[in-house]
This record gives sequence, structure tokens and C-alpha cells, in this order.
Amino acid sequence: MSHYTDSLTQLGQSTPLPNNPEQAVLERVPNPQPGQLYLVRFTQPEFTSLCPLTGQPDFAHLVIDYAPGDWLVESKSLKLFLGSFRNHGAFHEDCTVGIGRRLVDLLAPQWLRIGGYWYPRGGMPIDVFWQTGPVPQDLWLPDQGVPGYRGRG
Repeated sequence: MSHYTDSLTQLGQSTPLPNNPEQAVLERVPNPQPGQLYLVRFTQPEFTSLCPLTGQPDFAHLVIDYAPGDWLVESKSLKLFLGSFRNHGAFHEDCTVGIGRRLVDLLAPQWLRIGGYWYPRGGMPIDVFWQTGPVPQDLWLPDQGVPGYRGRG
């Protein structure tokens, strides 16, 4: 299995949190099941970024689903990449779609979607959804499991 990890620079190393998403290094490993249609899900229930205008923190629950092609994202590099947004100012839409596009550029998956379920600021939650195209036929795609915001109701 080590040949899968020979090119990785972060896994098994002490790696500081990148200062911003542009500095974050996303890494990939070969898909050990090439040609198989299956779903990989990453859930980040405590994603944080900053409002680009006020600098106040924004919080989201992210769900990333993808059907791998030849590559898988290395999970430690994904955690560091997502963590790099904590001091990064960007609107909800830019964060959510930007994460999805960066993963697509790295992995060239068969399909990818991201759901950004943002907690309210100013009394209004903003949910952002992006995907690369139609769901592949015969892909088992469970619901993302994040209920719509209900407040105290």
C-alpha cells in the first residue's frame, strides 16, 4: 500500500494548518477500485470561514459526495484544506462552490456534489448546492441528511 502514499507530503507528518485555501495543498491517491461506480462522502459539520465584509465568523455543515474516477482525495489534506477557511473571508456561495470546483480540478471524478448548509447570520440561513451534472445512473445516492433550518420551531 505504500506505493499509494509515496508522493504524499502531509499524511504521517506534522503539518500546520494553512493560512488560506490558496496555500492549502490538496493531495490525491490512486483509486484502488477503478472502474467501479461507488460514492464517497465527507461530512464537515463544523466548517468555519469569515464574512468578507465584517470579518465575523460564519459556520456551516458541509456534505461532499463524489463518485471517484481514477483518484481519491487524501483525507488529511482535505481536512487541512477545509480548515484553511477559518481565517479566510468569502461569501457562502464562493466557499461552497469553490471547494467543489477545487476538488473536481484535482480529482476529475465521475460526479461530485457539495451541499453547504450555512447557519443563520442576520436571521437568515443560506444553503448552497453545486454539482457537476446529472447523477450517474445506478449510483446509490443517499440523502445528505441535513434537515432544513427550523430555528426554535
